[in-house]
Amino acid sequence: MRKFSIRTAEPQDVDGARAVMLDTVYRDFGSGYVPRWHADIVDPAAAYLTPVRHTLLVAHDGDGQVIATGALDSRGPLHPPNPAHLAARYPSGPTAQLRRIYVRPGHRRRGIARLLVTGLLAFADDHAYRAVYLHTDPAVPGAEAFWRSLGKVVHDERDDPGGGQGIIHFEIPMGR
Repeated sequence: MRKFSIRTAEPQDVDGARAVMLDTVYRDFGSGYVPRWHADIVDPAAAYLTPVRHTLLVAHDGDGQVIATGALDSRGPLHPPNPAHLAARYPSGPTAQLRRIYVRPGHRRRGIARLLVTGLLAFADDHAYRAVYLHTDPAVPGAEAFWRSLGKVVHDERDDPGGGQGIIHFEIPMGR
């Protein structure tokens, strides 16, 4: 088994992080790049490296290649497209939103995503966030079970009339 390391992204990691993110939205989500959803992927440095209360973590393999990403920003869920009660419960500013927790397929099931989340939660604690929120698409293999193991469901759109967007919304406990 190859070793990996996790660290806060530096400017030289941005291209590798972008590649992991784009590969994921094309391969795993099947959506491809959608500007209104994925603008941060085009410029991860501006989205995550520059703002003081945002961060991007990367995992590298033994050859120094970026194999996974995990990001956090201070933007709560927007309404629309998310339900209004979630936008009210998790406002931008005091809410840390986990984003882009992506691991290349050949490196999955090695604990990398869990370690990325642990690092992001420590960042949230250090930066005085009041809540940690995320949403996931349950159609992505393993995503729902992974997030259920770490947090609590605060809204499952599959239970909404018409199924909403089919997204599951989670809160992850802080101070883990």
